[in-house]
Amino acid sequence: MQRIFITGVSSGLGYGLAKVFLERDAIVYGISRRAPDCLIDLGLRHRCVDLRKEDVGRKAISHMVQQVDSFDLVLLNAGKLGQIRDMVATPLADIRDTMEVNVFANKWLLDVLFSNSRSIAQVIGISSGASQSGSRGWNGYSLSKATLNMLIKLYAGEQLNTHFTSLAPGLIDTAMQDYLTELPADARYAPLETLKAAKGTEAMPDGYGCAQKLVQILPNLLEKQSGCYVDIRNL
Repeated sequence: MQRIFITGVSSGLGYGLAKVFLERDAIVYGISRRAPDCLIDLGLRHRCVDLRKEDVGRKAISHMVQQVDSFDLVLLNAGKLGQIRDMVATPLADIRDTMEVNVFANKWLLDVLFSNSRSIAQVIGISSGASQSGSRGWNGYSLSKATLNMLIKLYAGEQLNTHFTSLAPGLIDTAMQDYLTELPADARYAPLETLKAAKGTEAMPDGYGCAQKLVQILPNLLEKQSGCYVDIRNL
């Protein structure tokens, strides 16, 4: 029976991934700030964790997995977008907070999960095309996802028995997209129009739909070099 660990399971892709794996009779461990009662009813082993609070988070997750000697898959999905605005208008405090959630939390989280000689077969960090594009307005999000890609690559060079991937999952209809597609038209931020055109179409599935596709391509990721960046749309 597979053992899966997923962050950010209260909504969006994380919720969808947890649901798909639970439906496949996997043992699923999930963390998020809010409790996803429907998934808990399905058997999700859950802890409420705020990834900004390292000391509390380390203790909660260490206790949660103390009886687990191995994971088949760890999905680092939780993330923060931040506001779309020019870099000059973006406070450093906002960038620091985004980096805390999207990068630094994944560092200490991986350290906890690898502790006590625990083995992990595969780690996927949910990245974004924004880590490559550098589109105007995406600021802290682009910085954090590019740094996440490097974090995954660095761990791949150390944990040689684990396969690592930074995976861009494509467009997903989540609360993040609700925010983006409701922004007024602005010629400075060209990707917004692309997102608005995709919302409500097959080009932007919901979290559960995207999760189903992602689970299907997991074997393909193992064929790639550990630590590399992959965009699901190119597979």
